[in-house]
Amino acid sequence: MGASAVVRGILFVVGALMVVGGFAAMTLTAGMTWPGLWLILQGGFLLVVAVLERNRYRSGAAEAASEPTGPGGGETPGQVEPRFRPTNEVFVDPTTERRMRVLLDSRTGERRYVAED
Repeated sequence: MGASAVVRGILFVVGALMVVGGFAAMTLTAGMTWPGLWLILQGGFLLVVAVLERNRYRSGAAEAASEPTGPGGGETPGQVEPRFRPTNEVFVDPTTERRMRVLLDSRTGERRYVAED
C-alpha cells in the first residue's frame, strides 16, 4: 500500500470520528449544537477529501491498481502501455519542479505524464 493510500485512510478515519463526535456532542450535551455541527461539517469535508483525492498526473488504472508513482508523481517509467506515444508537450511540475513529458493515445485521446530525467 502506498503512502497516498495511508494518508487517505487516516483522513477517512479522522473525518469519521469527527462526524460521530459532532453527532454525540449535539445529542448528549446541551448547548453544543453549533460546535457539534462544526465538527460534522469539518469531518464531512475530510471524508470527501479522502474519497476524492488522487495523485496528480496519474491514470485511474494506475491509481486503482496501487502501482507506485513515478518521479514527479506521474506514471512509473517503463510501465506505460505502448499505445501511448510521446508528444512535443512538456511542462514543469510546480510541486516537484521536474520536467514532465505528455504521452498520448491518439485513438482515445487519453493522456499520461512521465517525468523526464
